[in-house]
Amino acid sequence: MDQVAVEFASGLNLLTGETGAGKSILIDALALLLGAKASTDVIRHGAERAFVSAVFALGARDAKRVAGILDAHGLDPGAGELILRREISGKGRVFINNQPATVAVLRRLAPYLATIHAQNESLVSFDGEARLQLLDSYAGCNLEPVGQAFERWRGIGTKISDLERDEQDRLRLLDLWAFQRKEIQAARPEAGEDERLEAEKRTLANAEKIFTAASSAYDRLYDGNDSAAAALRSAQKHIQELSQYQDQFSAMMQAMESARIGIEDAAITLRDYAAGVQASPERLAEVEERLAVLDRLKRKYGPTLPQVIAFGEDLAAKLAEFENKDEVLARLRRELAGAAEEYVALARGLSQSRQRAAERLARSVEQAINQLAMKAKFRIAVRASEEPSGWSRSGYDAAEYLIATNAGEPLKPLEEIASGGELSRVLLALKATVESASASGRAPGRPGQRTLVFDEIDTGIGGRAAEAVGSKLKELASTTQVLCVTHLPQIASFADHHLVVQKQESGGRSSVQVRRVEGRERTDEIARMLSGARLSDASRRNAEQLLKANA
Repeated sequence: MDQVAVEFASGLNLLTGETGAGKSILIDALALLLGAKASTDVIRHGAERAFVSAVFALGARDAKRVAGILDAHGLDPGAGELILRREISGKGRVFINNQPATVAVLRRLAPYLATIHAQNESLVSFDGEARLQLLDSYAGCNLEPVGQAFERWRGIGTKISDLERDEQDRLRLLDLWAFQRKEIQAARPEAGEDERLEAEKRTLANAEKIFTAASSAYDRLYDGNDSAAAALRSAQKHIQELSQYQDQFSAMMQAMESARIGIEDAAITLRDYAAGVQASPERLAEVEERLAVLDRLKRKYGPTLPQVIAFGEDLAAKLAEFENKDEVLARLRRELAGAAEEYVALARGLSQSRQRAAERLARSVEQAINQLAMKAKFRIAVRASEEPSGWSRSGYDAAEYLIATNAGEPLKPLEEIASGGELSRVLLALKATVESASASGRAPGRPGQRTLVFDEIDTGIGGRAAEAVGSKLKELASTTQVLCVTHLPQIASFADHHLVVQKQESGGRSSVQVRRVEGRERTDEIARMLSGARLSDASRRNAEQLLKANA
């Protein structure tokens, strides 16, 4: 079986290697464990399946949240570590801590484990919600109160719309509700009634067997010639005689007496129960007929009897509303106005928090961008609209990222940047700033230290800009684990841990090998990245100088 195992350490882990060696395959494997869509194309030719697994060490804060997610899905959270395994085949499988799970659970866990930033990622793909989420991540905004207020406002609006709908539709709906309510009322179901009737049905359907069993047990225990009670009484006489000669049998007499009393009590209970058992075909028919009525209600309005009763009560409330339409509409419009005021107040407070956070984030990102060999101005515009058409669970704001990469140019939307290298650096600055805030705890409620993965986001840059990117990655790695795939020696020289990915051929088949390089091997790898496959003394000296400068 072909396999590769890699252990990543804390700090900055750099993966280098020739183009096509398989560096991005490792990132794709991690993405599968975070819930990415799987394809059988990843299965090696000739194999039936592929396996991907990883072990994550969790911090205290994220361990608690991960445990909550696992517990909600009936999974054992383990202790301090999370073991993920995914099988890719015709019908893939997922295991979490060696317990069967689903891809949906992996996706819920992903925010607390790792985030992958790929070279083709662009803010162009960010819709309004995603742009706002990035700002909220930095600000640590709690959207729950606004979301609840929005749902309340929208729910009241839906009720008003139902009451004001077309008269013909309204009458048809009223007829349906009235019929359903009448059907439930006519049956008069009671909570737990079906369970009681099922028990009675079992008794009535087996009355003869139950009577025979109870009567036979009574005879064996008490009434028969060879009953247990008779045997105990006979034994008691003999033991009483023994107790006259040996004191030790006195205690046994007491035990025998207790046993006899217990048997007689059980026998009396069985006798009384058997006397009460009566075969009644008429009652059995009544019970079965009633159960059929209740089953029909549960199929239509259930699936449980309490749910049927609750459905009937809801219908009664709706019918009452329609019968008092004008009065109810007036009340609902007052409630709608109040709900709108509550929503606007909460959304306004959220918007103000975002405005303040946008200024702080813009200053931090602009500083970070200019550390990446750029001279740029960066702003975040938060535009609020109190018109109901713009309301949502996340407030009424829209966020836009603006940048000017050359002096004298006006600020423009970030997605209009033409240079891929500039976009890569801006994206790194944005992500690094937001992630640093999360890791430092300035973003309450957000995930803590996660593994951050950057897959060749250095595309289109080189020289001084590459060194600046490497320095920023090193800074980011001081607070969280960072994995980065790169082709640039300037960035690779900043690594805390340098791993080389190589493709090897054996027996006509290719395989991927990942090994950690240090000392002379690392110098040779940096030299290769500088000058190509043919190493020279000059390239080695340049590599040594680069490593020394960025150590």
